[in-house]
Amino acid sequence: MTKPAYRRVLLKLSGEALMGDQEFGIDHQVLRRYAVDIKAVQDLGIQVGIVIGGGNIFRGVSNSSTGIDKVTGDHMGMLATLINSLALQSALEREGMITRLMSAIRMDVIAEPFIRRRAIRHLEKDRIVIFGAGTGNPYFTTDTAAALRAVEIEADVIMKGTRVDGVYDSDPERNPAAFRFKEISYVDVLRKELKVMDMTAITLCRENKLPILVFNMNTPGNLKRIVLGEPVGTKVMELPSPLIENS
Repeated sequence: MTKPAYRRVLLKLSGEALMGDQEFGIDHQVLRRYAVDIKAVQDLGIQVGIVIGGGNIFRGVSNSSTGIDKVTGDHMGMLATLINSLALQSALEREGMITRLMSAIRMDVIAEPFIRRRAIRHLEKDRIVIFGAGTGNPYFTTDTAAALRAVEIEADVIMKGTRVDGVYDSDPERNPAAFRFKEISYVDVLRKELKVMDMTAITLCRENKLPILVFNMNTPGNLKRIVLGEPVGTKVMELPSPLIENS
């Protein structure tokens, strides 16, 4: 296909992916490669929103800290996502893209507050919109934030970039015989307890009929291939239930 399969997408990136081979922090070569891939997609006329995690930053903090309660730790994680968002914003702008960073926590000096209509307007003006600070609430992951923002901006799909090339029935990094699904239903992801996104995120996507594409973001060009409709990765979606025959 030469015509994009989607009009507006929400790209979910993990903070850990930015580490590269480091123990924590940001590998700027990885950051630049992601920026190049995102630009290739935007050049096709696709509107792109991005949510990025903060595990690469918070992992460094958590390894050197003890006694931090859950709510405080989650707030630290939200700040970590903003660090990564700022780094990604800088990398995207170096590639010539116009960006906006919107935060779920008021931080007016470095980011706009998240306002749904304004976010959609930025996308319509072909600006890359990065959504930082998760949902702004503790106890919710950045996966859930990605699902929420995708629904709010009326994205056609969530594209979850990982370091493996889809959804498997077991960990492919530990089990060479792991089976990769080309398509799988939301129900089966939950029933099999597959590590795609957390239960809240999967349920939100299912209720809003929002498909999820899981793919290897570390393979250059994969992002563009997916938006052009090529069979890359695994698609999580509503599938018809198999018929059960009476015995």
